[in-house]
Amino acid sequence: MRPHPQLPGRLWQPGDELEDTDERWPVVGSRRRYDGGFVAVREDTLQSPDGAEFDRVVVEHKGAVGVVALDADDRVLLLRQFRHAAGKRLLELPAGILDVDGESARDAIARELVEETDVAADTWTPLVELWSSPGMTDEHWQVFVASDLTPAAAGSVPEREHEEAHMEVVWVPMADAVRAVLEGRITDSMAIVGLLAVWAARSG
Repeated sequence: MRPHPQLPGRLWQPGDELEDTDERWPVVGSRRRYDGGFVAVREDTLQSPDGAEFDRVVVEHKGAVGVVALDADDRVLLLRQFRHAAGKRLLELPAGILDVDGESARDAIARELVEETDVAADTWTPLVELWSSPGMTDEHWQVFVASDLTPAAAGSVPEREHEEAHMEVVWVPMADAVRAVLEGRITDSMAIVGLLAVWAARSG
């Protein structure tokens, strides 16, 4: 890559690598600070390539999945859900944690869609993958698009509890949902990523 003509940095050129790459720096010490089952917190001492040592806190997470579920009239299924940490009731995508051993991401989100919304889907397409906040957690998300939707089979939905007992399912035209994101009215990060990714994919 050649230098930018006016600014710091290098210019990407066709044929150059344009993707995230794996990299690990030596961990010379590690201390478990908290383990609550849902998340754990550890403090690692890293060594950089120049030999310097420094500490970084990592919130360990099992990972999560989410879905942009679209009906035949291009309405997206959103959940209005109370979130204590944010102090808000947020509009979110159906989502869940990868907390069942051996369950694939696709099977996990298919199960979560039924459990949270009473909706099932026949067609599933991977959309995007992302790290929720890589400066402090290893939480990794996989988001899918679901279509060919039907009501979930009778008896397939477990009883909901806690916040999930008070969720509301809202069907929103896709264009209006994207507009709400751009105007700052939908602020959940997975919802923003999923909705804008679908919209961008349609525009080529």
